[in-house]
Amino acid sequence: MILFDELIFGPIHSRRLGLSLGVNLLPTDAKICSFDCIYCECGYNTTMHESPIPKREQVREALEAKLIEMKAEGLVPDVITFAGNGEPTLHAEFDGIIDDTLVLRNTYCPTAKVSVLSNSTRIHKPNIFRALNKVDNNILKFDSAIDRTMKLMDCPVGKHINVAWFIEHLKKFDGHLIIQTMFLKGEFKGEQFDNTSDLEVEAWLKAMEEIRPQQIMIYSLDREAPTETLVKIELEELEAIAAKARLLGFDVSVAG
Repeated sequence: MILFDELIFGPIHSRRLGLSLGVNLLPTDAKICSFDCIYCECGYNTTMHESPIPKREQVREALEAKLIEMKAEGLVPDVITFAGNGEPTLHAEFDGIIDDTLVLRNTYCPTAKVSVLSNSTRIHKPNIFRALNKVDNNILKFDSAIDRTMKLMDCPVGKHINVAWFIEHLKKFDGHLIIQTMFLKGEFKGEQFDNTSDLEVEAWLKAMEEIRPQQIMIYSLDREAPTETLVKIELEELEAIAAKARLLGFDVSVAG
């Protein structure tokens, strides 16, 4: 499994976002998340860590130093991406960090987008909702419109989480969001699942019509997963799902 061992990492070439400068707001030696997804490249959640959670000022200083360095080298990121070792919105100063990042972006690389990869579990918090509405790419996870499948794939930590809850809160963005869906099949804890079945895709499309995202990103496994009983969905099948969403008027990107 992969853990990001720096506060600011990259830039790396992202399948979906281009030249991406990453920001990890969590410890560098542990994964901390409100989901425990069976496919996460960072592995399963860990409870013990020795490295600290960075303070807001540390994030600002480290990001500014990296942007100055990149500018001197003639490198301009396409995007500054909050991702890393778990759920970035868990950081207590997340909203302030977003404000700092927007100022730095405008100063050093005004053409770059600011993106947040979030699992959507904290979008009901007013400060998180406001912060996500400020970024260019508010990328929110929605893996299945069927509770059983979502819980098998994502293993939410919070008991309040279910599909109806997600849809209710995702709708509040009024389209200022990008939905990201992992399509996958396999077995977990003795249960089979496949979110590419006709029933699953029909329910997912109905949810997309309710949420009305500005864009949809669909993908499948690209790196080693902590669960060995998972099957990657091939590009042809992903494209077939994307075609159904495009017929409903959605802008869909596919990463096989």
